[in-house]
Amino acid sequence: MDIKTDFIRNMAIIAHVDHGKTTLVDKLLHQSGTLDQRKEYQERVMDSNPLEMERGITILAKNTGIMYKDYAINLVDTPGHADFGGEVERVLTMVDSVLLLVDAVDGPMPQTRFVTQKAFQCGLNPIVVINKIDRPGADPERVMDQVFELFDTLGANDTQLDFPIVYTSALQGWAVLDLDDPKEDMSPLLDFIVKHVPAPKVDPAAAFKMQITTLDYSSYVGTLGIGRVQQGSVRRNQTVVLAHPDGRQHNMKVSMLYRSVGLERIEINEAIAGDIITIAGSENIEVSMSVCATEDPTPLPALKIDEPTVSMCLQVNDSPFVGREGKLLTSRQIRDRLAHESKINVALQIEDGETADKFILKGRGELHLSVLIETMRREGFEMAVGRPEVILKKQDGEVFEPFEYLTVDVPMNQQGVVLEALGQRKGVVKEMETFQDRCKMTFEIASRGLIGFHFQFLMLTSGQGLMSHIFLEYRPFLKNFKNTGRDRGALISMASGEATGYSLYNLQERGQMIIGPQVSVYEGMIVGIHSRQNDLVVNVTKGKQLTNIRASGTDENIILTPPLKITLETALETINNDELVEVTPESIRLRKKHLKEVDRKRASK
Repeated sequence: MDIKTDFIRNMAIIAHVDHGKTTLVDKLLHQSGTLDQRKEYQERVMDSNPLEMERGITILAKNTGIMYKDYAINLVDTPGHADFGGEVERVLTMVDSVLLLVDAVDGPMPQTRFVTQKAFQCGLNPIVVINKIDRPGADPERVMDQVFELFDTLGANDTQLDFPIVYTSALQGWAVLDLDDPKEDMSPLLDFIVKHVPAPKVDPAAAFKMQITTLDYSSYVGTLGIGRVQQGSVRRNQTVVLAHPDGRQHNMKVSMLYRSVGLERIEINEAIAGDIITIAGSENIEVSMSVCATEDPTPLPALKIDEPTVSMCLQVNDSPFVGREGKLLTSRQIRDRLAHESKINVALQIEDGETADKFILKGRGELHLSVLIETMRREGFEMAVGRPEVILKKQDGEVFEPFEYLTVDVPMNQQGVVLEALGQRKGVVKEMETFQDRCKMTFEIASRGLIGFHFQFLMLTSGQGLMSHIFLEYRPFLKNFKNTGRDRGALISMASGEATGYSLYNLQERGQMIIGPQVSVYEGMIVGIHSRQNDLVVNVTKGKQLTNIRASGTDENIILTPPLKITLETALETINNDELVEVTPESIRLRKKHLKEVDRKRASK
């Protein structure tokens, strides 16, 4: 049987965070007629995860399909944040080309370098899309030169250096091959994809093989495996072999086959080589596993994912408020949830801690781990987590630590304070570029120096600064490194009860409070950040004596400074090594690790 695959185009859209990938996919879906024009859709329809919608970033790689003319274009939308690089690495094995999106003002950024390097390692030839041409200050010629320099630095071959270019405004919904062309719609980009993205080079007549790169779940058919058919074809109800890279194998009957079109999965009876499909039939499907024909059950090579660089201790919540807000509390429940996550999130590693109620999470960065914790708390889990730490390596008796490539973009008048702060954290300036009233600086800095820096950076730049970083390499451990933890002590509650406005008012001069009145507290809970370096045990539950009234019969007004708002990310950056973040479905609290130590501090006071 002659099976043709030349109508298929597989490509991934890669870029730095906030350069417009998901918005571009939106426009392509709408203008190609793939989405139902009678329905209303949210902005960035591919960001369907609740956390993605709230934060405005892509966390999970997702594939969609566009039917354009006589072609089936499979598009994979990837995350732009370096912490989710594991999502990018595994999906690049499914595609034949990448659409590299670059902002017409910002130019190549750290994640641009990372995803481009991964594309080159997979032997892919990028199509460069210079986006946001309509943005004030856009300079496409400068950006094009920077992209060429980046490609040359990464060792691109002649074909990759001779990259085709498209200019777009994803927000306005147009693409052009020349800036003088009429700016109408996205059809020039779609035609460009059909022309420059090669058809899959596969063997449709060989024995069926596909590799699972992503997992999903359906309440109707159970676990779903998503991947590209590397060779051969498969039909519904066919018996196949699930082959793990470590040699484990067992049979599976294919219960359902789907291919993605727009936001929907369409049932199909047969899938052919080169297509990106979704398969169902077993709860044992895992990422990196191969699905093979019974006559040739040899698995494909395992997916290669970069090692994690940051670790964090997660433990069972043992505070006095345990069980008040969450329903999933035990070590068994947490262990099962983490085991499930490790099957889906291949960049995450889970290890047992010192005791049965502690677990070590290893990931790409603070955001990578905090997204998992935020997801768990929304599912009803309660837990306590410690301060993130970098993962060290020992080789030939010498200790190595991870270094990162950091880019900051700040207003010119705040350049000095940012340079000083990063200098204290042993950051080394590599490049500096000024543009209008802003300054863009790149540094090489130890990952230790970045833990807890984001919150300080936002304070130094009054929220106007932009920063991003990616893993660079392991280097010898830096000595005489200043502690990057919080440089001020904590205000610790000495009693359990409810905070009163009177007590908080009298404690305001001691530091910045992180709770307001009528908030329940317990002994050992951190209620504020001390203005000095030492910890201070305080009583926030003390009320005013009813007899303490002025002779005039009036009482003085209590004006409270609003408490510092603590999110999960700021909490992880704020705590020191002897502190924990208590995470529940409704609250985020800071506390000391060993609550009994508070008694000794109170006694010594």
